[in-house]
Amino acid sequence: MQALAGLKVLELGQLIAGPFAAKTLADFGAEVIKIEPPGSGDPLRKWRLLKEGTSVWWQIQARNKRSVALDLKDLKAQAIVRELALEADVLIENFRPGALESYGLAPEDLMALNPRLIVLRISGYGQTGPYRDKPGFGVVAEAMSGLRHLTAEPGRTPVRVGVSIGDTLAALHGVIGVLTALQERHRSGRGQVVDVALYEAVFNCMESLLPEYSAFGAVREPAGSALPGIAPSNAYACSDGYALIAGNGDSIFKRLMKAIGRSDLADDPALADNAGRVQRVAEIDAAIGDWARHRTVQEALAVMDGAGVPAGRIYTVADIARDPQYQARGMLQSIALEDGSQLSIPGIVPKLSRTPGAHRRNAPAVGQDTEAVLAELAARRGSSASK
Repeated sequence: MQALAGLKVLELGQLIAGPFAAKTLADFGAEVIKIEPPGSGDPLRKWRLLKEGTSVWWQIQARNKRSVALDLKDLKAQAIVRELALEADVLIENFRPGALESYGLAPEDLMALNPRLIVLRISGYGQTGPYRDKPGFGVVAEAMSGLRHLTAEPGRTPVRVGVSIGDTLAALHGVIGVLTALQERHRSGRGQVVDVALYEAVFNCMESLLPEYSAFGAVREPAGSALPGIAPSNAYACSDGYALIAGNGDSIFKRLMKAIGRSDLADDPALADNAGRVQRVAEIDAAIGDWARHRTVQEALAVMDGAGVPAGRIYTVADIARDPQYQARGMLQSIALEDGSQLSIPGIVPKLSRTPGAHRRNAPAVGQDTEAVLAELAARRGSSASK
């Protein structure tokens, strides 16, 4: 039996943050009923590259879920949601604050019906504060949190990470909040609201950004591929690409310098700790860069592996798809689509030794489970009435 088997989740969100949180719970056995608009369904169904009219991304975001098509503006649909919430453990939504209330589904009303209900609310700026009613997307959260300012070469336009990291971080914080609330419910028997703001989730991962400003007035600036204040750690140009080399541990630095023929730097007492290396990071980076440019990436990584220095190739998805480590860890799963073709999707994280996650069912078509779920509701309603 999976770890979250029997946990009932009602998903009202769409696109990325809310559905990713629900998908994570579903991967470990939670029963997730996804409510989406009739006809078009979740907009993510049409995002990026489509296969047979549906995004292949959808096969990840909606795996292990059941789809019920309901128009939340409809009073009958709202009544169905309330009935589903009555027996749910968790409700997840990522609308703008106030939207759930406008549908007659305010958390306090749902929790009055089901005091054990946990409501996860993910929004741009949270349910309170002066920005509460502003529209917010993950990219804006990345900018507001300080992350986007750092993701650039010095003096160049800030760039995005390349994926919707703000949404995903918010979703994972939401999962943490749900699991924490479930643990507390064991003691109190009561649910609660988990309020996650996109910008706060990203800001929570910004390490020493704020305390450095508070203590020293230091404003961290973009540093390209380097890791400011920690040396050496950078991407170095080889003859056929880039190698990421992280030699920032004291003993690792010595091994790295000796491996590239720079025992003078390895044995320099001024470079024995990180503080000293940061003062001469340009000199150290130049030494590693000069060594790397005369070697292929494969040759450079072989030397690093031999010296016990953390290093790696900067992968494209093609590299990922043929990597033996990904394969050995079950991170490249193949599923069969309705047309009989095979599709590779990411495996499940984290790995649990006794109750691992699993891909139990493919992503549903719009409203695929509406009739079944409504029939189950009617049967339970009839059973309750006969008692």
